Amino acid sequence: MIYREVPGFRPLELDLTEPADAVATIVYLHGGGWRRGSRLTPLPGFEHLAAELAAQGFRVAMADYRLSGEASFPAPLDDVRAAVEFVRDGNPVFLWGESAGAHLALLAALGGSEVDGVVAWFPPTDLLGVPAAPDGVSREALLLGAPPESVPDLAREASPLSYAHAGAPPVLLMHGEDDDLVPATQSVRLAEALEAVGAPVELHLVPGARHRWTGADPAAVVATSVKFLRAALPR
Repeated sequence: MIYREVPGFRPLELDLTEPADAVATIVYLHGGGWRRGSRLTPLPGFEHLAAELAAQGFRVAMADYRLSGEASFPAPLDDVRAAVEFVRDGNPVFLWGESAGAHLALLAALGGSEVDGVVAWFPPTDLLGVPAAPDGVSREALLLGAPPESVPDLAREASPLSYAHAGAPPVLLMHGEDDDLVPATQSVRLAEALEAVGAPVELHLVPGARHRWTGADPAAVVATSVKFLRAALPR
């Protein structure tokens, strides 16, 4: 279904899986370096994630957002915020994302969207801390419209690390120790920043796992994530 229409852009869609008596809604955001991917391209090994979560009582919205070839930051963040508002139904709302989607989930959750928690799988959290591309055309540069080091204020604005604060919703950071695209230190640094201000955060580093959970046990990372969300449900 279409959740947002922005003049001059494609209609933005989400797929909603609605079990009976849902306990909460999850807005799930795909990865792809902000430049590719969609709600229809799940991680290998996670093709049935929405159905699995629905079977456990979660209403799941798999949402698209504008990619960097369509619009630069903050366009995709605006889309995520719109998706959150679109699915509100009076129950708790969680954000869950992978890689670039995890980055956007964290930005929305830490930057003011009213959600009850966020699951972030292998997220970039500090765009100035990502190694610069030799030709300046990195994923981050395409997102921002310029290399991060040339627009440091914008890069900080687009970094979840900038928004660690005591009133943050609960955050689960999960990262493969051997991630070959987004170093695990990106999650470690955000966890440390949230802990420093007394915000609720869990960090799970998965031994032997690389980006997109290559080398990890899919069932185990999903189970850890669901356990976190159940604990974060308002009492």
